[in-house]
Amino acid sequence: MTAPRVILLCGGVGGAKLALGLNQLLPPGDLAIIVNTGDDFDHLGLRICPDLDTVLYTLAGVVHPEQGWGRADETFAMLDELVRLGGPDWFRVGDRDLALHLQRTLRWYRGDRLTEITADLASQFDVRSTILPMTDGVVATRLDTAEGVLDFQDYFVRRRCTPVVSRIHYDGAQSASMSPQLLQALASPRLERIVIAPSNPLLSIAPILSIPGLSDRLRQPGVPIIAVAPLIGGRAIKGPTAKLMQELGMRAGVVGVYEFYAAQYAGLFDAMLIDQADGHEATKIGCAVASTDTLMQTMDDRLRVAQSVLELSVKGGRP
Repeated sequence: MTAPRVILLCGGVGGAKLALGLNQLLPPGDLAIIVNTGDDFDHLGLRICPDLDTVLYTLAGVVHPEQGWGRADETFAMLDELVRLGGPDWFRVGDRDLALHLQRTLRWYRGDRLTEITADLASQFDVRSTILPMTDGVVATRLDTAEGVLDFQDYFVRRRCTPVVSRIHYDGAQSASMSPQLLQALASPRLERIVIAPSNPLLSIAPILSIPGLSDRLRQPGVPIIAVAPLIGGRAIKGPTAKLMQELGMRAGVVGVYEFYAAQYAGLFDAMLIDQADGHEATKIGCAVASTDTLMQTMDDRLRVAQSVLELSVKGGRP
């Protein structure tokens, strides 16, 4: 593994967009992406890793262009036959996607580590950046809701984020550990900056930061940490970020995002990139702030936001 210059922490669709922009701007091997695995679960006897797969498919150029997840030009013959036989259809697994899940599961039950499996899959897809699961252990994001405790995929996919949430926990995190490859990336002598993607702070980034010792490893002398706000004008482009923040008593906006990170991980980041629409909130954020159009709909958008992250000046980095 090449020693990276930039490390990105991210979840699925939103984080993958920024990952793609950085992947295009940086030389091969200069980007390492630490991906949330709190969404991972077993379905139809298969080990499924939605965020890892979204990042992989996005960087490989095979992601579904409208959805932002799953494979482009996908077919669903297996799922159609499964439903005909009385099987579940709430989590749509396509035929090409199924092949990847089968390969991962075969190796998973053979005892191979998720980091090794992911690296081999990335190689098969000719991905030039390093994709790192946040841990090789099993961490499960679960939500206490008005309808009881729900596993993440039950809440997110089956129930479409409708239940009111009172608490989020990351089961298994305290016994999880960082892989040797992740530790190696964090110790890179070439590391210039660490970026927190515009992924859901509660469902995508917090699970990563729940791995013991990881947030402390991020804090390195001279290496600035930059967070990209996941909300524009108090609203998420996709997903339940604003809804969850409100239900958990947080302010749904860029200030609320900053306050969440500051309260849970004091001094974690040095600068924040926000959308131009939220420029009036900059003085309420207790770190350096820059703004741009952070909506990433096109490839040019992804490149613009990635360039803004790489150019954001944080004087002297972390002391």
